[in-house]
Amino acid sequence: MNSNFKNEYFGIGIQNGKTPENLGVLWRSAQNLGASYIFTIGNRYAKQACDTHNAVKSIPYYHYDTFDDFLKNIPVGTRIVGVELSDESEDLETFHHPRRCVYLLGAEDHGLSNQAMEKSHFLVKFNSPLSLNVSVAGSIVMYDRQLNKPRS
Repeated sequence: MNSNFKNEYFGIGIQNGKTPENLGVLWRSAQNLGASYIFTIGNRYAKQACDTHNAVKSIPYYHYDTFDDFLKNIPVGTRIVGVELSDESEDLETFHHPRRCVYLLGAEDHGLSNQAMEKSHFLVKFNSPLSLNVSVAGSIVMYDRQLNKPRS
C-alpha cells in the first residue's frame, strides 16, 4: 500500500434509497474498491441476492433512521462529500478527495435532501447530463478515489 494512504478511510452510503438491489450492488463495489463501511439513511435494506462476494460479512453496514442520526454518529473529523448534479458541485474529474470522508448519494429520483446538501463539506458531480443509477455513481466515485490524485 502506498504510504500516502496511511490514516485514510472512507464510507459510502445512500440517503432514502429507492431499491434494495442498488444497495447490494453498491455493497459489492464498496468491498472491491476499498470502502471501510457502507450505510443507509432512511430506507433500510437486507442482504441482497446480488451480493455474490458475501460483502455483508466483509465490511460493516450501518443504518441511520434520519439525517440528524447520521450526523451524530459519523466519526469526528470526517468530511461529508455529497454526490449531486447541481450548479454548486465540483467536477469529480478534478476533485481532491479528503483523506477521511463519507460519500453520500441520493436516490435517482429525488437526489440528496436540501439538509444533506447544506451539511456536505463538498458537493461533486460527474460530467454527465443526466443522473446515473446510484450504485453506478457510487462505484465511479470510489474508482476515482483510487486514482493517484492528490488528497486534501
